[in-house]
Amino acid sequence: MRPTAKQVAELAGVSVATVSYVLSGRDRRVAAGTRQRVIDAASRLGYTPNQAARSLRRRRTQRVCLVQGSFGGVPTDERLARDLHEMADGHGYSVVTLAVYSEARAMAAVDVLRGGIADGVLVNVGGEHLTEELLGSIVATRMPTVVIRNESVPPGCDVVRAPETGACVEAVEHLIGQGRRRIAFLSERYELYLGRPTGRLLGYTTALDRHGVDPDRRLIVAGADDRVSAYQAVTDLLRTPEPPDAIFAATDRAAISAIWAIRDAGLRVPEDVAVVGVGNIDEGLITNPQLSTVGPIRHDYTDVVRLLFDRLQAEEPLPAREIVRAWAFVRRGSS
Repeated sequence: MRPTAKQVAELAGVSVATVSYVLSGRDRRVAAGTRQRVIDAASRLGYTPNQAARSLRRRRTQRVCLVQGSFGGVPTDERLARDLHEMADGHGYSVVTLAVYSEARAMAAVDVLRGGIADGVLVNVGGEHLTEELLGSIVATRMPTVVIRNESVPPGCDVVRAPETGACVEAVEHLIGQGRRRIAFLSERYELYLGRPTGRLLGYTTALDRHGVDPDRRLIVAGADDRVSAYQAVTDLLRTPEPPDAIFAATDRAAISAIWAIRDAGLRVPEDVAVVGVGNIDEGLITNPQLSTVGPIRHDYTDVVRLLFDRLQAEEPLPAREIVRAWAFVRRGSS
């Protein structure tokens, strides 16, 4: 039989209410000696609180949800997940993660969230799948919501923005300033199907237009979604009659694969082909040469995660808030 709170109370010589106060971590004054007797009794009996029953009583799940584009592989996403888990632990919450990498997955995620799987949600997915309309259907449930996104978001949620386009313009202008004219853009797939340049692609096209460089559509190719695709895309570009003299990759992982492909083609970085990535991940510091990159100045996401827990703990609805996380172009040896 599963031990009960009543048995713990009898063994410790206290009330059931005191057992609840001690083991739930609620802020009630309990003498140190009494607290220890409860903990010792619970340990002897092997008692743990029934989380399901507690959630029903409180009408809270004690869970938060992280919505991401994929599981693992992106260092900044991993750091965000870690910071969320750490703060959740400190507040007595667990974390559920949902991957949204297609329209079907977005619909499934919305259904699960509207069904009450968590008390709050942190969204780290662009609008290519989880549209503003779908996001609005989550916010409409009054679920505390924080969104990391540069596109517009529905009212009633907090938003975290990164001014990546301006930093990307600076990076491409740096390449143009060196005399590079055939600058290839290694894109993530979704960027090519949006109908108009946004984000990193917008930074690339803006810089070319600003300096009168005629963009060659053949130099804008998919390949930044994974390392293998990036390597193959750059290898193909270098075999064309008019190969690029610079690569601007939408991710640092793709940029590192570009360096490998350029070397394997018997060329030098940056003398023959310069390379710039996006993300400012630590791996760029150990490439040879070190990777020039565009990205956040810091990778600590506690300020972002705190937005969510502020909403969860607030007694009254909070006004919508916005955080802007600075991005910059970091010039290193690859360019």
